[in-house]
Amino acid sequence: MAPLKVCLLLSLASVCLARPSDPYHAPPAYHAPVHKEEAKPYSYNYAVADAYAGVDFGHEEKSDGKAVSGSYTVQLPDGRKQTVTYNADHYSGNNAQVEYYGEAQYPHEYGPAITFKPH
Repeated sequence: MAPLKVCLLLSLASVCLARPSDPYHAPPAYHAPVHKEEAKPYSYNYAVADAYAGVDFGHEEKSDGKAVSGSYTVQLPDGRKQTVTYNADHYSGNNAQVEYYGEAQYPHEYGPAITFKPH
């Protein structure tokens, strides 16, 4: 029985010691040099008003490279106009003020529900 124990002990020891002496390591990762580009001032605006399609919206924004400010407007389905004015920078974050102009108009009668027939 003793030779069997010795044989098992030697087998276990040889398995434990049979690892490579220099384990594989992944090559060092390459990181591109960091190129931080300074923000550049910009300004833009646009507006879309299409009475046939019932859309009316616009947006304007400007930046001095450090802070951004602007506003956008949209004609809501209930007849009101929504205007959002915002300012954003790295110190105070994003601040927005939302205003509504006009009164909401809701029709007294609704048309029939739109249904679609399956193919």
